[in-house]
Amino acid sequence: MRLAQHYAVVILATWCTSVLGDFWPGASTSRRDGGWCGRHACSELSDKLTRMRVSAKSDYALRALIEMAGSTGVGPISAEELGRRQDIPHGFLQAILADLRKSGIVVSQRGQSGGWRLAREAKDVSVADVIRAVDGPLVSVYGLRPEAVSYNETADVLQHVWIAARHSLRDVFEQVSIADLQSRELPDAVTSRTADEDAWQPH
Repeated sequence: MRLAQHYAVVILATWCTSVLGDFWPGASTSRRDGGWCGRHACSELSDKLTRMRVSAKSDYALRALIEMAGSTGVGPISAEELGRRQDIPHGFLQAILADLRKSGIVVSQRGQSGGWRLAREAKDVSVADVIRAVDGPLVSVYGLRPEAVSYNETADVLQHVWIAARHSLRDVFEQVSIADLQSRELPDAVTSRTADEDAWQPH
């Protein structure tokens, strides 16, 4: 499995267990004030999370940036070479690079020895930065940010679940930089999550 794809699986798997375990540790009990069952809500949340995916755009973007980080000091890399190294369709890659440039993550250099390179230090670019650049907010509900979603009083607890999910996702994605990925050394706070065997299970 390619490096970036491997970390995508690890990060999403640990996010699911983190949200369900940390946000609602007493989820097996019921709330008397509204008759709401924590276990039922966590089950629905689990269903939602397991349907979430890291997009091809984010995966390709991360893989291209890992290549750029590994070539720091050597010079820009052409889009053709990036695509060849990571087996990324050329047209798709060009659109991704344009998004990354718009967000100030990469810059292009014209000329015979031109190509693409990081616009700032690899350690200063997080996985979250990349996902936001190519896909938008880390978590959205019907296309809205969690804080913008509104429910009636029966279901308003769901907004807290989405906010908690985003917070948990940030705990991982904002801690991992392109430099970490390129060096293959993730922060302890992230690798400790993968020590849980359950994080690797496909549920």
